[in-house]
Amino acid sequence: MAPDILTAVLAFSGTLLGSVSGILAANRLSNYRIGQLEQKVDKHNCLIDRMYKVEGRLEEIDALYEEKFKVANHRIKDLEGSD
Repeated sequence: MAPDILTAVLAFSGTLLGSVSGILAANRLSNYRIGQLEQKVDKHNCLIDRMYKVEGRLEEIDALYEEKFKVANHRIKDLEGSD
C-alpha cells in the first residue's frame, strides 16, 4: 500500500507544480500584453492632445485670415468707389 500512496502523492505534486507554473506563465504574459496596450493608449492620448492644440491654432489662423479678407474687401470697395 505504501507504493500506491507514494505514487499518488508524486502524481498530485506534479499536477500541482504544473498547474501553478502554468498559471504564473499565463499571468506574466497577460501583464506584458496589458503593459503594451497601455503604452499604445498613452501614445494615442498624446496624439489627441496635440490635435486639439492644432485645431485651436487653426481656428485662430482662420479668424485672422477672415479679418484680413474683410479689410481687403473693404479696401477694394473703397478703391472702386473713389473712381
